[in-house]
Amino acid sequence: MKIVCIGSGNVATHMAQAFNARGINVVQVFSRDLSHAELLAQKTAAQAIADLSLIRRDADLYVIAVKDDAITEIAQSLEGVAGLVLHTSGATDIQVLKNCKRYGVLYPLQTFSKSRAIDFSNVPLFIEAGNQAVFSDLKSIADQLSHRVYEADSEKRRVLHLAAVFACNFVNQLYTLSADLVEHHGLEFEMLRPLILETALKVQSAEPVNVQTGPAVRGDQQTMMNHLDLLTLTPELQGIYETLSNSIKKTHS
Repeated sequence: MKIVCIGSGNVATHMAQAFNARGINVVQVFSRDLSHAELLAQKTAAQAIADLSLIRRDADLYVIAVKDDAITEIAQSLEGVAGLVLHTSGATDIQVLKNCKRYGVLYPLQTFSKSRAIDFSNVPLFIEAGNQAVFSDLKSIADQLSHRVYEADSEKRRVLHLAAVFACNFVNQLYTLSADLVEHHGLEFEMLRPLILETALKVQSAEPVNVQTGPAVRGDQQTMMNHLDLLTLTPELQGIYETLSNSIKKTHS
């Protein structure tokens, strides 16, 4: 199988390396920045290109792993290819690929960073296809990458992607705010790492609603007022604190 990887970011890097590790041939890597394409191409022994017109037309699989706003343009450039065209977006409808002959979606529900290795066989993959014949082929491809493969249409993927933003992106932003807060007061973020780890471990074996702790769930009003006083000079953080505390109280009322 010959694969063209369109994109060189976090998702593209991990997917191309996952294919390569399973002996599946990545023949080209496209990025608008040739140097970025070259970095990933070197890891997979592929050709690096920065011009859409140079994409091979004889590949078996085209994996579009670019920012959501660019998917439609990429898909239009692949009209007429016989190979299977996939995008990897959780938030983008499968219909953006409808002008391709064979198309589908392969959405990996995970946070990726180029610098951090990950066991791709444990990454949940959500698939959708233009027709049943394509679905069978896509399922076979997905099964080679991960043992966690699920079928999900565009609407279900949108919900999963939204939930992932709450569970990952927003939580990571709160880590950032926590780091800024302690460092501003001469403390170290390292002191919070055991707490963060234990919080994440809890929800691996319990429902999040059943393991909530803290002043909001206990109804410690004086403690919450003291916290808000500490945030007097940062009204944005006060707003976030009050919004999340009120959400916790409503959930546990």
